[in-house]
Amino acid sequence: MLAGQSKKNLNVQFDGQRALIDLRQHIANGEHPGNEVFDYVKEVPVGTIIELHVPHRQQPLIGGLEKFGLNVIVSQLGPEHFRLVAVKINDI
Repeated sequence: MLAGQSKKNLNVQFDGQRALIDLRQHIANGEHPGNEVFDYVKEVPVGTIIELHVPHRQQPLIGGLEKFGLNVIVSQLGPEHFRLVAVKINDI
């Protein structure tokens, strides 16, 4: 998938090997894009850094990524702004 292309409603931007996905507006609109994120993570090449921006900790999303074998680093960047970062190190 190329920079700016979407998997359903995901707007993915690439910065080198980093895939940036801001989910805050989707979640604010009442959407639950977890499955789209999981499908996307399955498709990206090994070595891709996945950076997700969400409005709160999103434990179900973190748990789903961890089930794929990814270690997720969670940082709070501000009020209602969390960053989840994981590196895909194996095929899923």
